[in-house]
Order: sequence, then structure tokens, then C-alpha cells
Amino acid sequence: MDFLMSGLAACGACLFTNPLEVVKTRMQLQGELQSPGTYQRHYRNVFHAFITIAKVDGLAALQKGLAPALLYQFLMNGIRLGTYGLAEAGGYLNTAEGTISPSRSAAAGALAGVMGAYLGSPIYMVKTHLQAQAASEIAVGHQYKHRGMFQALTEIGQKHGLVGLWRGATGGLPRVVIGSSAQLCTFSSTKDLLTQWEGLMYRGILDALLQTARTEGIFGMYKGIGASYFRLGPHTILSLFFWDQLRILYYTYSK
Repeated sequence: MDFLMSGLAACGACLFTNPLEVVKTRMQLQGELQSPGTYQRHYRNVFHAFITIAKVDGLAALQKGLAPALLYQFLMNGIRLGTYGLAEAGGYLNTAEGTISPSRSAAAGALAGVMGAYLGSPIYMVKTHLQAQAASEIAVGHQYKHRGMFQALTEIGQKHGLVGLWRGATGGLPRVVIGSSAQLCTFSSTKDLLTQWEGLMYRGILDALLQTARTEGIFGMYKGIGASYFRLGPHTILSLFFWDQLRILYYTYSK
């Protein structure tokens, strides 16, 4: 039940934050491996990207890739928050005094995050492909022309094999390790305190970093940071809030 509630909580947050994920994806793909000033900037900033996408692709385009986004959030956070919740409920994160141990909480958050992100990686890749698809006048990055999530997974599997579905999976793990451990450790520690008081362009992650820095400059590695920041805050708060409330409801009515 912990896994189900965790997945549903993340899906609830995703419904509100997916448009920011679309904007972030396109801003990051804009000018990929091109020197600054050598390409047309369709999206100048987060707000301009919102307006441009809505005007050219239509308002519905701001929710592109919603199906795989919801499935990814259900899988990733269902596993991540569910596993972490079981560890928390079992008392494995507590010190001898009964308070949350920051080191145990951080380690559990990191491990749970890696498990969820790696298993959900094929869905995340398809989500990115679909969110990047745009009208030719504002298209950025490679346009895969997928017709839907299942068709995309089938095509990738047939073309690159089962391993191809996890292409680039390890690239996002360092971010997940840091983000998940900090996020869940902070959430649990704060809650504990309040309770007392109340396309194969890269050969790997290192090659991707080096190529980006060489061709786009240091700032190229921070493209889309505005959209990412605006998405991450609400998504984190909503996910953890929904997760906590669903658990409260479940434990209240299951007694």
C-alpha cells in the first residue's frame, strides 16, 4: 500500500508540473552541441517558452508526454517513497533515542532514489522524446516523431534491443542520489522536528559534460535551470504533501 500511495502522490504533483518539464526539456535541447550565438533561440526564458509553445503548438502541447510522465512518476516515486516509507515505518532510520538519523535517512533516500530512477529510465527517455516533439518552426533537438508511449518503447526496443531502453540511464543517477537523499532526509528530519515541536551523441556522462562545456561553454550545462527550479519546488512540495496525507488517511481508516 505504501508503494501505491507514493505513486499516486507523485502523479498528483505531476499533473501540475508537467508543463514546466516540457519547457525545461526544450530549453535544454536548444542549441545542443552548438556554440552560443550560432543557432536561433526559439525559447529565450521560461516565460517566453511557455508563450511560444502555447502559441505555435497549442495549449495542449504544454502537457506533451503526460502519459509517460505520470507512469514514470508512479514507478519512480512509488518505488522511491514506498521503499523509504517502509524503512521509516520499520524504525530503521531512527537513532537509539527514537529520533531520525540524518545519515541513515540520507543513505536510504539515495538508495531508494537510484532504484526508482533506474527502473523507470526507459519511460523517462520516451517522455523526453515526446516532450521535445514540436512544430518545425520551434523544433529543437532530434525529432523522433513518436506517435505515443507504447509505440516509442516498441520502436526503441526493436531498433536498439532491450539494453537500448536503458540508454543513458546512468547519466541521471548522480543527480538522483544527491537530490533524493537531500530531499527525503530534509523532509523526514523537518517532520520529525515539527512533530516534537509540532540519439547517441555521447559515450557516457563524462563525455556529455566535456562535449557540452567545449561547444556550449560552462553555462551550457545549466540550460533550463530556471524551468527546472520552478518545477522542482512545487513538484517536491506537492509530492511529499500528497504522500503524507494519503498515508494519514490510510492509517486512520485502516485501523
